[in-house]
Amino acid sequence: MYSIGPLTVAPGERAQGLIPVGTSSYGVELGIPLIVVNGTEDGPVLCVDAGVHGDEYDGQEAIRRVLAEIDPATLRGTAVGIPCMNTPAFEAAARASGLDHLNLNRIFPGDAEGSYSQRLAATFVEQVVPAVDAVVDLHTGGAYGEIAPLVILQGGYEDLATDLALAAGHELVWKGGKWGGTVRHPVLEAGKPAITIECGGATYRETNVEHHMHSIRNILRSLGMTDGEAELRDTYTTVSGTFARSAAGGFFVARAEPGETCKEGDLIATITDHYGNTLEEVSAPQDGIVLWVRRIRTVRPGDEVVIFGAVEGEIRP
Repeated sequence: MYSIGPLTVAPGERAQGLIPVGTSSYGVELGIPLIVVNGTEDGPVLCVDAGVHGDEYDGQEAIRRVLAEIDPATLRGTAVGIPCMNTPAFEAAARASGLDHLNLNRIFPGDAEGSYSQRLAATFVEQVVPAVDAVVDLHTGGAYGEIAPLVILQGGYEDLATDLALAAGHELVWKGGKWGGTVRHPVLEAGKPAITIECGGATYRETNVEHHMHSIRNILRSLGMTDGEAELRDTYTTVSGTFARSAAGGFFVARAEPGETCKEGDLIATITDHYGNTLEEVSAPQDGIVLWVRRIRTVRPGDEVVIFGAVEGEIRP
């Protein structure tokens, strides 16, 4: 038997349900939706989540599809899917919750006595983290931008999470992530591997759903949960990220695409006024790779517009 939150699932069975977090002002129970597939043989417990940001849709659909295709009779271990972690943000079609306007992916481990997003983070830490062995956190660039396919491997936890990161299958490995409070952090601090996979954004695309599905399937194989050999690349490129912010507000137009290589000084984007006059040019600060590009044309002073990736080295499995 496998238990997580209110669910207890027998070997060879499926279940779905909600880990309660709170109640809306109109009396509807809110929480963390779960899909659980419990195998008939022993193995690890893998949790795959999406929808931490409500405007990131591709990973949500990928989780539903992959868990629907898993046969519990041949699964070794347990697959736990959280297709939409942040349901209030999804309802708002926004990055942040419409209840308290917090960015869930910056506030872990949360606060059990705080606002809804704080309680949501705390519930994940208290009820999900102890019940799983590894976490894969799926993201896109959201409505505001588009990101090249990559995996984020938290700096300082390479020994713990590199194998999981390589199994994601993307060439680019972003080593670092200086910001705290993400889904990864409480899992890694509990001594369990956790990674973030980024792919796409700006809108929903079937191609990006398929990228996420391929990553989940390959990770399942790498953990020995499903049959087959995991596919690994010969080499992976490690990068660090630098965020460029606008100095001027106006109309933003990208001149490079996510995943495109660039040379120091290359023009990456322009910001114009309503008459077409150039207010600002965004140039590459060093040789490297364009990781993320803004897709919302409205830009204000201080908004993020581009993420540059400086190549740091390579990983050979």
